[in-house]
Order: sequence, then C-alpha cells, then structure tokens
Amino acid sequence: MSGGARRRRPLGRSFYARETEVVARELLGTILVSSLAEHRVEGRIVETEAYVGPHDPASHAAERIGRTARNEPMFGAAGTAYVYRIYGVHWCLNAVTREKGYPAAVLIRAIEPLYGTEVMRERRWPGREHGPDRLIANGPGKLADALAITGALNTHDLRLPPLQILDGDPVADSEVEASGRIGITRAVDWPLRFTVRDSRFLSR
Repeated sequence: MSGGARRRRPLGRSFYARETEVVARELLGTILVSSLAEHRVEGRIVETEAYVGPHDPASHAAERIGRTARNEPMFGAAGTAYVYRIYGVHWCLNAVTREKGYPAAVLIRAIEPLYGTEVMRERRWPGREHGPDRLIANGPGKLADALAITGALNTHDLRLPPLQILDGDPVADSEVEASGRIGITRAVDWPLRFTVRDSRFLSR
C-alpha cells in the first residue's frame, strides 16, 4: 500500500473544526490524495499557511472585504475545499477550518510526491523535458497542476474522493518551522507558514 503499510483514513470534520493555526501545523505529514483525471496520485504535505479569520488582513475574507461570492466557501463547513485562481492562471487548494460561518482556511502550499510521480511530472511539463521531483509541487499552483485540481473542486468535501486528505505520520515539533507567510503584501510577518524543516520540496 502506498504511503505506508497501515490503512490510512480521511481526516474527519473534527480535525478541521479547530483553531486554524493548529490545523495548519497538524496538516504537515498528512497525505493529499487525488484520483482526478483517471489517475491516483499522492503526496505528503510539507508546507501550509493559515489564514485565520476576518481580523487577518491577508485573508480573502478580511473585514475590509466582507462576504463575497468568491470567499463564500470559507464560511462553509470545516473540511471542505476552497479553491481559487490566482493571477488568472493558477488554482490554489485550501482546507476550510473552524466553525461554520467563521471564514478561515489553510492554504496547502507544497507536497512531497509519493505515488504517481510520473503522472504528476507529465501534468507539470506536458510534452517537455521533465524537471526534478523537488519542483513538481513546491508551490500551491504547481501542486494544483500536478494533482489536476481545478475550480470544479471548490466546496468539495475533503473526506471523500476524488480529493482527500488522509492521516499521516505525525511530524515532531523539532522538525517543524513556523515563519512569515509568502506571496502576500499584508501581515507578512505573522508566523503562520508551517514547514517540515529542511524538506527539499518546499516552495522557494
């Protein structure tokens, strides 16, 4: 069985219905599985970012923005997907957290490919020379491309196929680093980016 000998189970609703920082930290080491586009691929989550609520000026649901059609999924049930496009090109996957009606989510920034690596390579570099494994999914847009994630998965229940997050092997605190978020212009110094220390699969 890929990803370990024991049977892995989808993370339950209660896992996500907690403080967003805690969920972001504990998603490290879990397994993101896609069976989209007729191929199963898997990766170990190694980088996340927390967007913690209306008081977070970097959130899509910050107080100055309010509730909109775009950020509506952030107000939904914990454990559902919030998928949006950036720069008009790249999709990004988030897991909604906290109680329903409170807009918060975790951006899945990078994974370590575990299974279906050849499929992921071809999706990332179709018809071209393939790059190294460390560049397959070391960023949210790259990750979405590698796993065939699109806006069609917006509001999807992450407990169910074709896109799930399964339990993984816990990552020790000594192996985790918290730092400022990247790719944003507000609250960049808030220590809400969580990474597996020294992983070569992190975004750069």
